[in-house]
Amino acid sequence: MTIRHSAIHQPEILPLPAFQDNYIWLLRVDKHAAVVDPGDAEVVEHHLAAHGLELSAILITHHHADHIGGVRALSSSRDIPVFGPAAEDIDGVTCGVIEGDQIELPELGVRFEVFEVPGHTRTHIAFYAADGGEAEQPGGILFPGDTLFSAGCGRLLGGTAEQLHASLQRLAALPGETRVYCTHEYTLANLAFARIADPDNHERDAWLAECKRLRARGQPTLPTRIALERRINPFLRTGEASVIASVGTHHGQAVPDSLSCFTAMRAWKDVFRA
Repeated sequence: MTIRHSAIHQPEILPLPAFQDNYIWLLRVDKHAAVVDPGDAEVVEHHLAAHGLELSAILITHHHADHIGGVRALSSSRDIPVFGPAAEDIDGVTCGVIEGDQIELPELGVRFEVFEVPGHTRTHIAFYAADGGEAEQPGGILFPGDTLFSAGCGRLLGGTAEQLHASLQRLAALPGETRVYCTHEYTLANLAFARIADPDNHERDAWLAECKRLRARGQPTLPTRIALERRINPFLRTGEASVIASVGTHHGQAVPDSLSCFTAMRAWKDVFRA
C-alpha cells in the first residue's frame, strides 16, 4: 500500500501518558494529529479538544488491549484510516499493512515504512520514517510498539525467541540517530536488570543516573536513540563476550552464541525482581 504526497513537514511528537505506564504517541502539524497505539480514547480526546486538533490517522503495532482499546471510540465518528498488521484481525483496523508497505500521512507529511517485527506477538509491526519528527532533532523516527524498550524488549507473548532476537537485530541496524518512541515507561526497571546482566557497562550507569533525574522531575525517559540502545541495552548486546559470560554464569552453563544468550536472558528477565 502506498499513499504519496509531496508536502514535507516536521511534526511535533508528544507522549500522552495512559494507564500505569503506557505512552500513546501523538504526532501533530498545525491542527492535524495522528496517534500511535491509543489504548485509551479519553486521554486522546481530551488532548485533541484542549489543543483544537483534528485526528487524521491511527497507527497500531499489535493487538494487545492497552494498545487498541481506544480505537473504536476514536474512529467511529471520524472518517480516518486506521493502520495495523494485516495478519491480525484487529477490530477497527481499516488498512491492513505488511512488510515493506509505505504509508504517508498527508496532513502531517510523514511517510512510514512498515516493518514486520514478530516476537512479542506473532504479527507485531513497527513504523519507521527515515526522515521525520521535530526539526531541531534530525534523524529518523521509529514506533516499535512493545518490541523494543529502552534497555529492554518485550516478553514473548505469541512469538518465539528466535523471531524477537531477529527483530531486535533488525531495529538495532537502523541509523544511530533514529529516535525510538517506545510505548511503556519501563526504563528504570529495565536498567535494574541490565546492571546484573551486563555488569561492567559504565555508559549504562550514566544513562541510569540521567533517567533517575528525568523521572524525579516527572519527565519521560523517552524517546531513546538507536545508538544509545546499542551501547546500554543488554538485549542488543547478546553477542558481546562480557554479556555472554554473565548470562552463562546465571544460566549455569555456557551459552554458545548470540541467540542462545538472548533466549536465556529473556527467560531470566521474565522472573527477575530488582
